[in-house]
Amino acid sequence: MSLIDSLLMTLLSAVACVALPKLLSVIMSAKKQKTVLSPSAVTSQDSNSEIPSFS
Repeated sequence: MSLIDSLLMTLLSAVACVALPKLLSVIMSAKKQKTVLSPSAVTSQDSNSEIPSFS
């Protein structure tokens, strides 16, 4: 029974080592895209404002 337990734990840890970095990568890229889109939306609104002329 301990051989089957060891094989299952090895398989479980192998799946975790493959799946968790991929999952973290997807989450971090989605969070980064969300963060990057917010400032660009703010700057696009600022670009529509008039620039004062002091001449």
